[in-house]
Amino acid sequence: MGIRLGIVALCFSAGLSSAPAYAQDGAAVFRSYCASCHEAGTNADSRAPGRDVLAQLTPEQILQALEKGAMKAQAAERSRAQRRALAEYLSGKPLGSEFANTIPKSAFCASSSQVSRNALDGPAWNGWGVTITNSRFEPAEFAGITADDVPRLKLKWAFGFPGASSGGTQPVVVGGRLYVGDAEGDLFALDAETGCIRWTIEVEAGIRSAVTIGQSGARGTPLAAYFGDQAANVYAVEAESGKLLWKVKVDNYSRAAITGAPQLFEGRLYVPVSSREESQVGDPKYPCCAFRGSVVALDAATGKQIWKTYTIAEEAKPGQKNSAGIQIVGPSGAAVWNAPTLDVKRNTLYVGTGNNFSPPSTNMSDSIVALDMKTGKIKWFRQETENDIWNASCRRPDREPAVCPDADAPDFDFGSSSVLADLPAGRQVLVAGNKSGLVWALDPDHHGKLVWQQQVGKGTSGGGVLWGIAVDSQKDSERVYVPNGFFDQKNPDASGGMAAIALSDGHAIWSTPNPPCGERKACKQSHPAAVTAISDIVFSGTMDGRLRAYGTQDGKILWEYDTARDFPTVNGVKANGGSMSNAGPAVVGGMLFVNSGYSHHGGILPGNALLAFSAEKMSSVLPNSH
Repeated sequence: MGIRLGIVALCFSAGLSSAPAYAQDGAAVFRSYCASCHEAGTNADSRAPGRDVLAQLTPEQILQALEKGAMKAQAAERSRAQRRALAEYLSGKPLGSEFANTIPKSAFCASSSQVSRNALDGPAWNGWGVTITNSRFEPAEFAGITADDVPRLKLKWAFGFPGASSGGTQPVVVGGRLYVGDAEGDLFALDAETGCIRWTIEVEAGIRSAVTIGQSGARGTPLAAYFGDQAANVYAVEAESGKLLWKVKVDNYSRAAITGAPQLFEGRLYVPVSSREESQVGDPKYPCCAFRGSVVALDAATGKQIWKTYTIAEEAKPGQKNSAGIQIVGPSGAAVWNAPTLDVKRNTLYVGTGNNFSPPSTNMSDSIVALDMKTGKIKWFRQETENDIWNASCRRPDREPAVCPDADAPDFDFGSSSVLADLPAGRQVLVAGNKSGLVWALDPDHHGKLVWQQQVGKGTSGGGVLWGIAVDSQKDSERVYVPNGFFDQKNPDASGGMAAIALSDGHAIWSTPNPPCGERKACKQSHPAAVTAISDIVFSGTMDGRLRAYGTQDGKILWEYDTARDFPTVNGVKANGGSMSNAGPAVVGGMLFVNSGYSHHGGILPGNALLAFSAEKMSSVLPNSH
């Protein structure tokens, strides 16, 4: 914690007359290109990290974000010298002033091992939501952790992502190996028991999607790890060694990205395509916007495209011009941020879409969309929010109607994957939530007809249901667990919380508010991260770094761990935890794995830690990979 405070103090001093020369150039770059979104008191986009958050980063972390990570598109037209000056100004330190965050040889596993071709038959957390239905529920025989074990959970090891300002992707555990990517473009395969590194590779751009493990060809062929990056590339690498099998760019639009995890079934890989374009519009010279969300089906063995379906049928066309004379184009947006949900019985794939980026609005934005798995043909869709045109200019005092027609556009994306859940008598429902704070159950046999809906939290651009619900459809359980991402800046104690609703009819079972902030200075108790359920327990993390376990019967908090701290790591990289968002915990084989640290989309505490917990006096049941 002391390290981060020191960086903040240096950053504040950068504006004084005694500041080094590099800070003056960086200050000019910041004022000209960055302040409208990142400076407090300018009606800035609340999802963009403020100066106080940026000041907690090293110059190397900031430069990495500008050149390869979340801000690559925004910084593309700045010179290398400008990017370096900006990184030094915001951090208050010159580049190279700290010892490099390199990984020592001792961090690699001392012995070799092989991934069994039958690894998927044992305890595993595969892909984003464990199953192709995205339940985020781990059954008891695979979880290896019971409600009685939870109060005894202790940190077993911590891993630091080198140079990162956010934790990694959704942890995936198959065959005793843990697969996780980071925003710097590194993919790691770790020993799940010890955290030692089996192999690591670097790809073209940052990684946000979870890894999906599966056969690279016919049954019996070696396992492959499938994932995407923030340049819209999809990769297949050997799960055993990290050797590249194939790489395919699924969208040539310059700001296209893969955020949701690909889903694998019977030799086909289904890939959701999103974009960072809506954040570009803070620049009045940017000709917003032409990206269209899509789902792409690939041959898992070769990467060859089988079909591609857009969420907006027509390509963008010229519309009005803004006050700078820049041509605005549209329609655009309806990005697919979430991992597809597969319905094998109905040969159907479900995804949720986001808002439109520019006018005009379209009928499949903010929607649940059902596609034919074989052909990609749209079977049906259900739009939950109409006329939701949102981009980074909507919150600016100089908003232009040509770019953002409505300053109060809600930005109610479906960032969370839907869940196909079983009901008694062979019935099923498709459960989905979005940033409105509403949760819906839809009938997959009747074109998404509404079965029930329930409001579980206040909807905002950064609140409601952001990244993921969990569903336990076991007999006598049958519940939906919903995190509340809402944050009230004036009353932090009223933010966030967890809720359980009945799968059968949506009635509220319990709702648990967060404990009071007390004297904590960094208190942001929203729950944007995906939640994870096991029998009798649901786990959820908060934006101020609290990881909690709730009893599923009454919502009582049974265990809490503060992850916003410094950690010694098994790989020798300096690491600290912080805000928890996006990825949720993975529970498998008697261990719990979770990322801590998040520096964008409302994150207040950057960090770079992957944490592994197990219960005291308890042996893991993960396969031996030594």
